[in-house]
Amino acid sequence: MKLKQIEEYEVNPFTMFIKPIVYGSKIYSEIIEVEDEFLSPFKPLDIIRNSCEYYGCDYEGRRNGTKQLVGYAHKIPIAIDPTNRIFFFPTTSPNRQECIWISHEHVKKPVRINPQETLILFNNNQSFELPVSCSSITSQLERTSYLRTKLMQRIEHNERKSFYLMQRPKSLEASEESFEYGKKKMKDKH
Repeated sequence: MKLKQIEEYEVNPFTMFIKPIVYGSKIYSEIIEVEDEFLSPFKPLDIIRNSCEYYGCDYEGRRNGTKQLVGYAHKIPIAIDPTNRIFFFPTTSPNRQECIWISHEHVKKPVRINPQETLILFNNNQSFELPVSCSSITSQLERTSYLRTKLMQRIEHNERKSFYLMQRPKSLEASEESFEYGKKKMKDKH
């Protein structure tokens, strides 16, 4: 399939992975979506950074948030847009030229080819060989799952709290007399 060249790209729910590709003397990105493939003149990390900003947060803020939430310091998964379940993980240090970014949502399972290569099966039944060990991919999948779980727990906790605050009963009446809309109302005496 011939790659469509694009100028701008934001990671979206259909993005499966972004890998670096040498194009002339520069590093470009090959972007694989569920039903399409693109070539971008930007490096994978630049696309991840721009996508974080597109969804309202900067990359460093997402990195720092992940560090605080789950304690990871290296090869940190990024919650690009948690509300749309867009979580990506790097295959190596994001600053390394060969780093590939993979969407957690689309991975069905990794299959070991040899110590340095993994076949990743995606949910749409496509598969791609990537030059990364299977143990590294498995570890990154687990780390990203943990991040997703912790973030979703916090989001759901806050939603439950908000629901309770909005649905709680009016103040319980402690006295024998009550007031309704500023008028005094007498309670029944039995």
